[in-house]
Amino acid sequence: MKGIFIASLGAFALVTIVPFVSQIPGIPIVWQPGSAVAQNVKTQGQIQLHLDAEKQVVMKDQQGKQSKKWQPLKGQAVVQPGDVLRYTLSGENKSDRLIKNLTLNQPIPKGMVYVLRSANVTNNAKVTYSIDGGRSFVENPTIKVTLPNGKVETKPAPASAYTHIRLLVPTVAAKTTVKATYQTQVR
Repeated sequence: MKGIFIASLGAFALVTIVPFVSQIPGIPIVWQPGSAVAQNVKTQGQIQLHLDAEKQVVMKDQQGKQSKKWQPLKGQAVVQPGDVLRYTLSGENKSDRLIKNLTLNQPIPKGMVYVLRSANVTNNAKVTYSIDGGRSFVENPTIKVTLPNGKVETKPAPASAYTHIRLLVPTVAAKTTVKATYQTQVR
């Protein structure tokens, strides 16, 4: 029964997240933030998911020193190649029950490249990645490369190969929120 709850909640979370990300087909990008509720009807466990995006803005002061700030993307936002976006995924446990083993899958939008080591999570969540369209996930994706001498080596996958991020959250206490941020760059 516990396995069914986890699988159902994970499936609902995935179905709920995908429509948000699919709002970003490429350039120009139109961002329409929103929220949704993932619910397992049988046990009434409930996670409300919310995805926000911000664009990194580099500014120079009068002395020429650069500073970076994050500007929320609201309404219709246009980004250019090279722009860095930060996504914040929040999952609020609206129920009075502890939720165990929450899994959230987040595809890397088309036209974007994941910024390596940019994921930051709360609640002791484990982050894994896919380079095969979400079929498998590992902490450190690798690829096999054939060298000019014919020897095959295993090397870390390049950022451009990442297709999905998966957050594995061991527990989400009642009436609390889990958050994750990660960055992508416009191709």
